[in-house]
Amino acid sequence: MRIQRFDPAPGRPLWLTTLADLSLLLVGFFVFLQAAQAVDKRALTAGIRAGFDAEPIPMTVERAVIDGFAPGSAALPAGSANNVEFVRGAAADRRIAVTLTGGTDGPEAGKDVDPTTGSAAILATDRARAVAALLVREGAATPAQIAFAPPGTGGRGVFIDLGFAGERQAVADRQASLAAPADGAETK
Repeated sequence: MRIQRFDPAPGRPLWLTTLADLSLLLVGFFVFLQAAQAVDKRALTAGIRAGFDAEPIPMTVERAVIDGFAPGSAALPAGSANNVEFVRGAAADRRIAVTLTGGTDGPEAGKDVDPTTGSAAILATDRARAVAALLVREGAATPAQIAFAPPGTGGRGVFIDLGFAGERQAVADRQASLAAPADGAETK
């Protein structure tokens, strides 16, 4: 059996074709970088999110939990006032989103389910809704700040995630408040 060598086409060495391909890729990359400078980054991000039907996810800053719910009950346990004050302090900044995740012991336990439907997911959602109603009633958060996550298992409680969902404050806005004199006197 005889092995034949690959003979390149006459007139051009193989390395020249590879070099031309790499050069074109490099030129295309620099054209892309130059064009990307003029793109509105917010519009590009919004377009990508719209294309994938994605909602912006708040960056979690802090987390708390209200636990101690009675099995099969969505009635708020005693001692929820500390969590209300925790949320009130953070959610005073309207850029903070409050995400509530209700939980149960799980359907395997058999006791921690909604008494009417026998569903652990419905009970977990009812617990999260009860906490949301408490936060709005006490003025700790606005309804626009509250979102619900899918129910979970692993405990009879409601996780409260505080996340940053707003836009970054412009540097000029931050510096303007620092530059303003406190007593109204002009500075030189």
